[in-house]
Amino acid sequence: MSRLFMFEKPLGMRDTLPELYEKKHGVRTAMVDTIKLWGYQFIETPTLEYYETVGAASAILDAQLFKLLDKEGHTLVLRPDMTAPIARVAASKLLEEDFPIRLAYSANVYRAQQREGGRPAEFEQIGIECLNDDTVTSDGEVISLLISSLKKIDLPDFQVSVGHIGFVQELFLQILGTEERANALQKYLYEKNYVGYQEHVNSLTLSSIDKQRLLQFLELRGGEEVVGMALDLMENGKGKQAILQLKELWDVVSDYGVQEFVKFDLTIVSHMSYYSGVLFEVYAGNVGFPIGNGGRYSLIEKFGKKASATGFAIRLDMLLEALGTTKIETDTHCILFSQERRKEAFELGANLHEQGVKTVLQDITGVKNLDAYTKKFADTTYLIGGRSDE
Repeated sequence: MSRLFMFEKPLGMRDTLPELYEKKHGVRTAMVDTIKLWGYQFIETPTLEYYETVGAASAILDAQLFKLLDKEGHTLVLRPDMTAPIARVAASKLLEEDFPIRLAYSANVYRAQQREGGRPAEFEQIGIECLNDDTVTSDGEVISLLISSLKKIDLPDFQVSVGHIGFVQELFLQILGTEERANALQKYLYEKNYVGYQEHVNSLTLSSIDKQRLLQFLELRGGEEVVGMALDLMENGKGKQAILQLKELWDVVSDYGVQEFVKFDLTIVSHMSYYSGVLFEVYAGNVGFPIGNGGRYSLIEKFGKKASATGFAIRLDMLLEALGTTKIETDTHCILFSQERRKEAFELGANLHEQGVKTVLQDITGVKNLDAYTKKFADTTYLIGGRSDE
C-alpha cells in the first residue's frame, strides 16, 4: 500500500480519541441507566446478518448496505440499524407468549456513504423497542422515556416533533387518488422541501378547495390545537381515527408531565417504509437535523409474526454534537516517582485503586515535558529521592 494512505481511513469511518470516548461513555451510561429504570432489558445482536432477511427488511437503501459473501456464497450485510435485527430475534424467540416485551440496545450500525459529506458510515444508536403492545399508551411511554433520558443528560433546548404517517397517507390519497401521486408529494416532505411542495401542489390539476387543503396541511404544527385543525382537513373516518390517536397521545404525555417537550408536526414522514402510525423526530437547539427518531411500526410481520411495536433510536454522535464541546474535566490522579521510590509509589497507587480513585503510575524518567504532562491530571503526587511533594 502506498505511504500516501498510511493514515487514511475508509470512507465515513472515524477514530474516537480518549476525551470524546469518555464523553460518549458518560452519556451512554446515563441513558442506559434511565432506560433500565423503566423496565427495558438490553439485548445484543450480531454485527453481521443475512442480506435476504435483515438487510432486505431494514428499509435502508440498498446502496447504503455494506455487503460481503460468506464461504457458502450467502450475501451478508453489516447491520444497518437495530430495529430489523430485534424484530428477527423477537419473531423467532421472544413472542411465544402473548404479552408486551420491552427491549433496549446500545450498538454500532453501518451505512455506506457514497461521498464523504461529513457523515459517518459507522455510528452508535441507543434505543428501545416496545413489542406486542398496540395501545397509544405504549406510544406515549416510548416518547416519555425518550424525554426522560434526554433530561437525565441535561440536554438543553430539545423538542420531540410528533406526526402520524397514517394521517398523511389518507389525506393525500383522499385528495390525489393514487399512491403514485401521493408518494411524489410525500417526497418533498421527507426532504423538508416545503417550497418545492407548494410549487408541486400549485401545478396539480385539482380544485382550488383541494389545493387549499394541501397547502393548509403545511400549517399543522403546534400544540393540542393542531388536532382540531387536522380534523377539519380530513373527510373520511380512517384519517380521522389517526388524528384521534394523536389526541389520546397528547393526553398520555400530559399525564406523564412531559407535554412541554412535545409539539405536533403532521408534515413528518419517513423513508422507513415499515412505519405505520405515530412517528416522531427529536431536535436539539444547536443542531439543524434530527438527533433521533421513532414511532409505530409493523416490521415484525416480515419475519412471520403478527405483532405491532413502537420504539425510538438516538444517534449518539448527533446527541454529542447537540450537547456541545464542553471540555471534560479529568478526575484522574498521577503519581510521579523516581526508580528508588518505585515500590512506595506502587503501594500508594494500589491503595488509591482500592478506594476507586483513577490513578496513573508514571516513572518520571519517562516524561520529557513535565509541566505539560502534569496539567492532564486533577492532582499529581511526586515521589522523588527522599521527599514527597503534592
